[in-house]
Amino acid sequence: RLPRWLQTAIPKGKNYTKLKTDLRSLNLTTVCEEARCPNIGECWGGGDTNTATATIMLMGDECTRGCRFCSVKTSKNPGPLDPLEPYNTAKAVGSWGVHYIVLTSVDRDDISDGGASHLAECVKELKLQVPDLLVEVLAPDFRGDLDAVQRLASSGMDVFAHNLETVNRLQAFVRDPRANYKQSMEVLIKAKESSPGLLTKTSLMLGLGEADEEIVETMEDLRKNSVDVVTFGQYMQPTKRHLKVKEYVTPEKFKHWEQLGMDMGFAYVASGPLVRSSYKAGEYYIKNIIDKQRGIVSDVND
Repeated sequence: RLPRWLQTAIPKGKNYTKLKTDLRSLNLTTVCEEARCPNIGECWGGGDTNTATATIMLMGDECTRGCRFCSVKTSKNPGPLDPLEPYNTAKAVGSWGVHYIVLTSVDRDDISDGGASHLAECVKELKLQVPDLLVEVLAPDFRGDLDAVQRLASSGMDVFAHNLETVNRLQAFVRDPRANYKQSMEVLIKAKESSPGLLTKTSLMLGLGEADEEIVETMEDLRKNSVDVVTFGQYMQPTKRHLKVKEYVTPEKFKHWEQLGMDMGFAYVASGPLVRSSYKAGEYYIKNIIDKQRGIVSDVND
């Protein structure tokens, strides 16, 4: 039985229904559905702000990786990329009237650049159709292809996110063998180098058997490599075929990691049992960070 702090409401409401209809009509997929996110009702329904948000999953709904925590479908040969996806994504997002959108994708190891060029086109089309929109991309590791990372990071996005998922010791146990701690850290470093002013962000799941000192070590590595934002959330087993939960971390413990992260100098830390890497509660704060940065740049130029 889940602890009371992990129990969420059944999705419903006008915004939820409209968003689902829009996505289906344009043949778009969301990670909210594919990854069975517990926050789907709050994000799609709009929550207290009545502003519906979703994390759109690009490049299809079949991933070439098989991570042991993830419920997204796996295939060695996913279908071809949809050439209309950049336009359709921008069209959908433009109709929602949101100020901040998160794009993510499956891994596409079957494509030469891992799909970096396609993702970059999606960002450029969004910025073209909705110029004031802030865009976060939760990117794959592109098999460590740093040229692909640079291509995507330089596309005009505002936040480059790539998830470490867990501490170094548990990487091989939790993630696909083609992913690892060092490679993911190099992706975050390259993204920061590729675009001045770009915020970098990562996320860790807790409850997989990690030790406190391993979490601290990971946070220190992230700060050493100038990662700006980190989020912590509870790992929840999506099906019986996936990794079992080792521990349900208490809200108090999540609060501890949030405070430690802020004390260590992260620009923002979202930490809580139901927090996910693209959880909308953090987007408003990250938007303020970006706006403040732009204001400072503007003052200097004036």
